[in-house]
Amino acid sequence: MEKQTSDQLKELVKEKYGKIALQSKDDNASSCCGATTGCSTIDYTVMADDYTQLDGYVADADLGLGCGLPTEFAKIKEGDTVVDLGSGAGNDAFVARSIAGEKGKVIGIDFTDKMVEKAKINAEKLGYTNVEFRQGDIENMPLAGNIADVVVSNCVLNLVPNKQQAFAETFRILKKGGHFSVSDIVLVGDLPEGLQKSAEMYAGCVAGAIQKDDYLSIIQQTGFSAITIQKEKRITLPDKILKDYLSFDQIEEFKTGKTGIFSVTVYAEKPENCCSPGCCD
Repeated sequence: MEKQTSDQLKELVKEKYGKIALQSKDDNASSCCGATTGCSTIDYTVMADDYTQLDGYVADADLGLGCGLPTEFAKIKEGDTVVDLGSGAGNDAFVARSIAGEKGKVIGIDFTDKMVEKAKINAEKLGYTNVEFRQGDIENMPLAGNIADVVVSNCVLNLVPNKQQAFAETFRILKKGGHFSVSDIVLVGDLPEGLQKSAEMYAGCVAGAIQKDDYLSIIQQTGFSAITIQKEKRITLPDKILKDYLSFDQIEEFKTGKTGIFSVTVYAEKPENCCSPGCCD
């Protein structure tokens, strides 16, 4: 049953983000984290950070779906091989390329065919020969082991059903001494039942998230070291979103209590001398 549920969630995400790939950033900004199935309007800036001032920014690749700026914190160096998990239309990949330079290489992986097609078109327009995009599942990446200096990801791992496997795959593809910087949505405390059960919120940004402590624990258990929260911000959902799921009293309790939804950017390293599975493959 667990596998069936996982497969169903993956198909839901693929369907939603396939539609998003065909929309403009403005259309995505006027809907629930890009999901156009009638949910209440939410400004994408509630989740996303502003990329427009970063080197390598490409407007056509920015669909407004992120929840941080992982490339800003990723310590990418010239000549690095960078892998972007959930690369979408190529936004983070192109920013990463501006840092890694002509001698570097950037590989984007996305679960949705239409996103990969859009990213490839953007790369072709830009004339980039050292950026490539592949269709693939983050739980089973189409990459050899020990090839990446840096892995980045922006508001994607919260959509992956098996996060333990996703981080194990991240560990596998990183070189010894390599590292990742990922932005994601996490929870502190238990969300009200209405939000948790909403498939629409799952396909958007929130209900696929797990507890912050559990998220960090998975990273540690996978074998990563030097785990650091580089940035954290509370996500404030407007009443027009919350009222679809909560009563007035529940909304007030949600706003004033310790329970919350947070965007975090997390950094971690694959140890130089590790002996964990996948470390020396």
